[in-house]
Amino acid sequence: MTTFFPLREKPALAPYKKNDVLVLFGELFSRGYANGLVEEAQLRGMTIVRATVGRREKNGELRELNAEEILNIPGPFINIPLEAGFDMEPDSLGLTPCDQIKDVKLSNWQEAKLDWDSVETSMTKGTLRFRRNTAQFIIELEQYIPKGSNVLFAHLMAGGVPRAKILMPLLNRIFKGTGDRHVSSKVLNDSDIGQLCLKNFNEVTAETFHHLIDISGPLREKLEQQGSHVSYTAYGYHGTDVLIGGKYQWQTYTPYFQGWAKIALEEISERYSQMGVHCCVYNCPEILTNSSSVFQGVELSLYPLLEALQKDASNKEVAQVILNECKTLLKDEFDFAHIKKTLDDYLQNEITVEHCKYETWPLNSNKAQMEYMIQSSDYLIGLHKDEKKLITFILSEVVFKSCGYVMFHDSWRPKAPVAWIGHDLVASCT
Repeated sequence: MTTFFPLREKPALAPYKKNDVLVLFGELFSRGYANGLVEEAQLRGMTIVRATVGRREKNGELRELNAEEILNIPGPFINIPLEAGFDMEPDSLGLTPCDQIKDVKLSNWQEAKLDWDSVETSMTKGTLRFRRNTAQFIIELEQYIPKGSNVLFAHLMAGGVPRAKILMPLLNRIFKGTGDRHVSSKVLNDSDIGQLCLKNFNEVTAETFHHLIDISGPLREKLEQQGSHVSYTAYGYHGTDVLIGGKYQWQTYTPYFQGWAKIALEEISERYSQMGVHCCVYNCPEILTNSSSVFQGVELSLYPLLEALQKDASNKEVAQVILNECKTLLKDEFDFAHIKKTLDDYLQNEITVEHCKYETWPLNSNKAQMEYMIQSSDYLIGLHKDEKKLITFILSEVVFKSCGYVMFHDSWRPKAPVAWIGHDLVASCT
């Protein structure tokens, strides 16, 4: 089990300078953690090398981006598909894992059985493809690194839900289902479809960090021999500290389906750190992104940031602007004190506490816990004037920026191979 190592102090400015290079290993999408890291690099005048995961044609073929798709991507941009995972990778007979479950219905998904020899072949082929493309990416990257420049690799790979029709309605029952629609995450985990998801998550979220550090090794050694500094960051999630009853305490969102892959990611960082590589997985607070919308309730842990900003923001004026903006989104009869009481009740309730145990993370869901979480989420959303304009969107932006600052400056010489960024540090970097 990874030792809990929360960063408590705002990092000092790292020596990154103009013409140093930030390499985005993965595709940068809007409203995601990595945007804060990019903003921090831009402030320092660094060159930002962008990448893509590529696109799939209707026949399943993976391709690079076309002229229209790259039109608004700032350069330098390396147009080599870095899609990871194996769910769309054909085996020796041309059958993909997604093909195996394409006809599965909600009425019989638990009975679905996969040909694991075929899956293993797809996994092997997917890994070879990814490593081959990564090697080509590193070759092309070198031209964008001036002699004497320092390099920061940012691993942006995450996810890996197999692209089969059955998955989205099934995941909606796992993460949003109540009453007769509820399905425990353990039931999914124990099924063949769940095992396929977990394996693909591991390939996308964790193993890609290993491939990046491994394949870029010769370039890293060459740069370091020339006097340059090279570091690697990755985005993790393993719960986070938020204010509960006036104290910062670790808590987590349950069920976090990718949790096992995030643990594997942490272990890779620990292994390479022991070998002398400057690398760190930063476990960031929960946010609302375009991809997290299916996980209703994940945003509950964002609301305590309101109190943290009032208590620990280093720039009180900036914090007050943020708080004022949040206040305007609430119905007139509600205030932050009401939100605080609601969240304290939720986070200290035995149903929630039972599913927030660091030693046994990640835990699976049960019906009572999910219904309580979704009910609490619905209640807090209902406090807003417009349910499409939520406080948590604003607070997510605060988390992006603070995490970007912390990761950027701590990454020069990480204090640990795995570190946590809590609401206390988010506030103090605001």
